[in-house]
Amino acid sequence: MNSLLEYAIDFPELILPFIHYNFISAILAGIALLCLLHRRKVGIYLLDFACYQPPDAHRLPMATFLEHVSLDDQFDPDSVAFQIKILEKSGFSAETSVPPSLLRLPIKKTLPLTLEEAKTVMFAVVSDLLKKKNINPKSIDILICNGSMFSPTPSMSSMIINKFKMRSNIMSFNLSGMGCSAGIAAVSLAKDLLTVHRNSLALIVSTEMLTPNWYTGKNRSMLLTNCLFRVGGAAILMSSRDQDKKLAKYTLHHIVRTNNARDDESYFSVFQDADTEGEIGVSISKNIIVAAGNALKANMASLGPMVLPFSELLRYMMSLIGLKLQLIRSKNIYRPDFKRAFDHLCIHAGGKAVIQAIEKSLGLSKEDVEASNMTLYRFGNTSSSSIWYELSYLQGKGRIKQDDRVCQIAFGSGFKCASAVWKCINNVKDNNIGNAWSDRIHLYPINVPHLIRID
Repeated sequence: MNSLLEYAIDFPELILPFIHYNFISAILAGIALLCLLHRRKVGIYLLDFACYQPPDAHRLPMATFLEHVSLDDQFDPDSVAFQIKILEKSGFSAETSVPPSLLRLPIKKTLPLTLEEAKTVMFAVVSDLLKKKNINPKSIDILICNGSMFSPTPSMSSMIINKFKMRSNIMSFNLSGMGCSAGIAAVSLAKDLLTVHRNSLALIVSTEMLTPNWYTGKNRSMLLTNCLFRVGGAAILMSSRDQDKKLAKYTLHHIVRTNNARDDESYFSVFQDADTEGEIGVSISKNIIVAAGNALKANMASLGPMVLPFSELLRYMMSLIGLKLQLIRSKNIYRPDFKRAFDHLCIHAGGKAVIQAIEKSLGLSKEDVEASNMTLYRFGNTSSSSIWYELSYLQGKGRIKQDDRVCQIAFGSGFKCASAVWKCINNVKDNNIGNAWSDRIHLYPINVPHLIRID
């Protein structure tokens, strides 16, 4: 050691570069290690979820619907007949439900009744989920609430914080105006936040309020909402804590969101406006199937390379080359088989026509869309929460096994399409808490009459 020090003193110009080199190397190695640690993929887990099950007293069978619209002086005979015609072909059972405000005679659309509906649904699903997982509300780090058509002050997320006395430093978000695809948008936001704020818990509440959106005018495109939407909601618990991997049901693999709002036809396919008499409603245009198809095509084009086997991608690319060389016609281009990428599909239960269009577009079987059709049949279109009722159905039927891949596909105004891909990492064992199907899952599937097109 002494000789080395003496050497350094005598010949500093020789030893200093050696020290400098090792110092720089150590710094670079440290930076590289930090980068590797930072880039280490954070696991995003779905611990569990719960869906709202309305009480039997809130059911809206055809006879009750007919009585209400017939006795409502704001509807003319033609509007009554149109709504009955739509409901008869909707694929709904007598079990679909509405909030108590829409079972009154006459119907009242007041703020107190809307707040009552919001609290009833949201508080019930959050309570069920917290009880199901034995979670203290104060352990929630992130809260995201989405409801498209109702945005009160204080927000719905603040209502939940107040009810369950959550922490004052909770990260709270309230999404509105994003349509039925807002549930996956909320999952996407939760994923980003959980990735940045590691070792955190995120609670998502997806729902839609019907009370303020009951339409009493004569515009047929706006009357559709009375016939298609029903009460519902879901609470979802996500985590980025490493210790939750053994407790989680699923891990999130991919999220793809597509927004075609730049296209006017897509933008106006679902649109809130006032009719000629000043009555506010949401119009659903006849172009909605085309808008949904275009959004789905763009979404699948982005999702495909992430999930499809190489053989499917190769066959698709070869057919594109054949089309470019004019060896095949466009109608003969190869359509990738997405059933090779997923074991289960949860397609937003927006309506029978939408489900059937996607079934045809993706080449799906009746079993592939069973969860969507049964959800539509029993619960109706519950907006952003419908994909969770479908996943609950698949779990209730015992169809999801470890390593299965589940794809949720949702559509919303804008027009938007969003998809989320989950992988089951632990065997799913459901209990009765929070599973809206547990009381009668053995009765399904039920044969639902085929859709008859309505002009």
